[in-house]
Parts: sequence; C-alpha cells; structure tokens
Amino acid sequence: VKVVGNIGIPYTSVAAETAEETVTVAEISSFQLETTHAFRPQVSAILNITPDHLDRHHTMECYIQTKESITKMQGPDEVCVLNYEDEVLRGFGAQAQTKVLYFSSRRTLASGLYLDGTKIWYAAGDGAAPVPVIDVGELNILGVHNYENVMAAVGIALSVGVPMEKITEVLRRFQAVEHRIEYVTEIRGVRYYNDSKGTNPDAAIKGISAMDRPTWLIGGGYDKQAGYDEGIESFDGKVKKLVLIGQTRETIAACARAHGFFDCVLCDSLEEAVDVCYENAAAGDAVLLSPACASWGMFPNYEERGRIFKEYVRGLE
Repeated sequence: VKVVGNIGIPYTSVAAETAEETVTVAEISSFQLETTHAFRPQVSAILNITPDHLDRHHTMECYIQTKESITKMQGPDEVCVLNYEDEVLRGFGAQAQTKVLYFSSRRTLASGLYLDGTKIWYAAGDGAAPVPVIDVGELNILGVHNYENVMAAVGIALSVGVPMEKITEVLRRFQAVEHRIEYVTEIRGVRYYNDSKGTNPDAAIKGISAMDRPTWLIGGGYDKQAGYDEGIESFDGKVKKLVLIGQTRETIAACARAHGFFDCVLCDSLEEAVDVCYENAAAGDAVLLSPACASWGMFPNYEERGRIFKEYVRGLE
C-alpha cells in the first residue's frame, strides 16, 4: 500500500515501486486534476465543495468542474464516494457515470453510510438491516467534519473489499493527523491546538466548530481571494478574540467588523500572535491556529507553519 499525493509524498516518487497488486491511496488536488487525461481510480471520493483556490480557477463553476473531473475516466464498475449533505455533490451523484456511495452526517440513508446520534452505520441498500461501524466516542478525533472523513474512508475501504471488522479495528487506533486540530499542549489551563492545515475558510470553520471552550483564534495568511463571511458567522459566541497575521489580516478584520465582531488584534508575525494569546488567555480557554488561508508569503507550506507554531508554543512552557 502506498499513501501519496497532496499530503507531501509526490505520486511520482513511488510510481516506479508499484506493481499490479499495489494499492495506492492518493490525495489529488484540483491543480493536478486540471491536466489529467487517463487517470482512472478504482474508487474516487469528493468530500465537499467549498470556495478555494479561486485565485487560480477564478470561478466556482470552473473549480467545481475541475474537482468533479476526478471521475471523468471512471465507468459503471468503479465507485465514487460523495457527501450527500453537499448540494452540489448530491446533484452530481444523480448523473454520475460511476456507482455512487453516499455518506451523511445529518440523516439516515437507505443506502450508504450515515451518522445517527453517536453511531456510524452502513446500509448496503439491498434490504438487509444496517450494520454498525463504530461509536464516535471510540474515535481519537473530534468534530462532525472528522466523522464525515471517517465515513468517506469507510466507504472507500468497503469498496475495495476490506472487511468491516478490520475497518473498525483500524478506526479505533487512528490518531489525528499532524496539523489538523492537533492538540499541542496545555499551559496555565489554556489548551493550544495546531490546525495549520485549515488553509481555507471552510476548513477553519470545521476547526472552530470542534472547539469545546472559549477560543482565541489565530488566522490570516496568503490571499486566495476567498470570502470570510461564513467563517465569521460560524463563531457563534465561541471565539473570544481574533488574532490576525499575514496578507489577509486587514481583509478578515474588516469582514469581522461588518458582521459585528470587533475583538480583533493585528500582528506582524505568528510568534507575536502566539505571544498575544499567551499573555491574555485565561485558564479554560483554547488557542487555535486555524488560518483559513494558505501559508505562502510567510511560510513555504502549512506544515512549516504548523511546526513553527508548535515549537514556539512548547517553548513557552
């Protein structure tokens, strides 16, 4: 099994090591999909459609078409796993040329994977009773978005014949990936979380929604021409202070003010932003780095941004 793609291991670096029996799990970016012609995955998955990379794709229509093109070479014998709660993907699934396996975090599905209370279920759609997958309390990750990620992964694994018992066993062991709502440490009763992989507003919304205490949110970075309105609206009384850095700091602050949120601090560096949080956050608070922006201009990538954040925070202990 090879795990490659937009997570940091180029597909080309392992291609020569693969054989007929190799299973390759790849995260494919919209940038890569722009130039694919013969790419035909056995199973594809699109988890959601939210505004991102509009500095490159320019319109949502173009961005959507590019993401959906992951299925363009698939046929009726291949599978595409889709989020039923995304209206764009639901419509796409209705006319897709592949087998479609839906997952839902909001409703029971007659066929597919769904979250019901604290349990994830799988319905084969053949009239048989749904099969329990796992109780989310057994997982080592937080947030509905992560439960959606679990369902997508389960759908992919089932589609290639992995037994449900093995899937459940692995889910119980799985730890949160680095830079995605990653717990760093607790200092003077304040918990610090690294969500540097939150490189667009939707990802940052997921990070905010996973917090269970008053939160100091560090945001801002490279301008991908995304809108921040939904991100500000998602605060829902949870964000105590918005600490902003990077090229977008003024834009995000103006958006926050337009939505009636005025508790913003503008900083010149990530270290200064952490210092502001460290000096002012109270016991019982959380500090969350979830930028809603790419790292370019300040850091070479989100991994470096997250690594520096963790090192600096741990140096405060």
